[in-house]
Amino acid sequence: MKAHTFLSTTSFGSLVVAAFVVGSVSAASAADPVVADPNAKVNYSGTVSVLTKFGLQQLSPFFVEVAREYEKLHPGVKVELIQESDDSVKGKTKALVASNSLPDVYFTWTGSWGENFVRGNRAVDLTPVIGPDTEWGKTLATAAVSAFQYNGKLYGIPLYLDAKFMGYNKDLFEKAGVAEPKTFEDLLGACAALEESGVTPISFGNKEGWPGVHYAGQLLAYNVPQATLEKDFVPATAEFSDPGYVASLTQFKQLVDECTDGSGTNGSSYASALQQFSSGKSAMYYQEIIEFDQATVEGALKREDFGFFKLPVPKDAKGDVDAIEGAPEGYMINSASENIPLAIDFMRFATSAENGKVLSAPPYGQPSATVGGYSADTMNPAVVEGLKAIANSSYLMPWLDTANPPRVAAAWLSGLQALVGGSMTPEEVMERIKEAAASSK
Repeated sequence: MKAHTFLSTTSFGSLVVAAFVVGSVSAASAADPVVADPNAKVNYSGTVSVLTKFGLQQLSPFFVEVAREYEKLHPGVKVELIQESDDSVKGKTKALVASNSLPDVYFTWTGSWGENFVRGNRAVDLTPVIGPDTEWGKTLATAAVSAFQYNGKLYGIPLYLDAKFMGYNKDLFEKAGVAEPKTFEDLLGACAALEESGVTPISFGNKEGWPGVHYAGQLLAYNVPQATLEKDFVPATAEFSDPGYVASLTQFKQLVDECTDGSGTNGSSYASALQQFSSGKSAMYYQEIIEFDQATVEGALKREDFGFFKLPVPKDAKGDVDAIEGAPEGYMINSASENIPLAIDFMRFATSAENGKVLSAPPYGQPSATVGGYSADTMNPAVVEGLKAIANSSYLMPWLDTANPPRVAAAWLSGLQALVGGSMTPEEVMERIKEAAASSK
């Protein structure tokens, strides 16, 4: 990527992030927090608007069908969907916040991203209707619900569970004489053998910036103690001085140089990397469990040839070797909604066990956060095994670009792109992160 292109993209991202912060906080002062009333009567009339992250062709029919079924049950209700993709939902959300026009229900990540809505008094306190002792709360995975906890209150409705794994092509591994790597060093050795066999070891598209953040996040979980990470997520206590940060970025750069197309990845999209993997042109692809079905739905890679493993642990790791990067993803209710009970009722319907089983099965493959919301008989076996791996993990490392405050998140995104492109060292990236953290205090 050319330097002037990289800098202009970074500057634009920083401005958008700043707009989100200003827009979210400015709404807070005038109004008292809005708390859901568990006894409120639902008025089944009018429109409920919903911003989703299911804009991709494979995923968009889910909410379309849920909306259709809900409208059948309640003929006086119209569900208005705004369907965005993983790449576009951030920009759309920031624009809606800036114009004070968030829909009744909107997608959110956990961490600092979700906290912005809470600090800005834009999210309904759902504790009375979704807490662990409530009827609805008992139908949802407790850990998934608690991931949306801020100041001891619950604000998010988890829809599905997610985590990051290295998917691999078993056939290409066998042809190259490569076994599933058990350590980070094994992974680098496998890359050398795969490259010698004539295939790209790992397809990696980092045009959007966040794919690199995912690699770094998992390595940080291995190399930096959990308590230190969580202290550094908070501007008031952030230091980013642990040596595990530089060690993680050094390992990430080594993986980029030895296993991928190198600096060219900053010009390739995440979607193109998935296509390269599913068409059999690369042996590995670092993906979310929610993408397991997408990797094999089309192309040369068959389901029986798909395997996966956690990104292997580096030697001398001083963090949590049983951690995995991932988080539930879900929805919040707009505190300015004119029909909060209806918005809550729609999401209660969307997260029912019946809809959870639809969501978890092909072609969607999004593991539901609803208890009993999936059937192993109808799911991709790899997804079932991935859910077991998530359940056995000691800590879910949140996405760096949502766990950190916006300025720090922007610094991670731009810094890691610069590291991949070779214009910054690991030490220089961490200096940028420290500066961003200091300006966020």
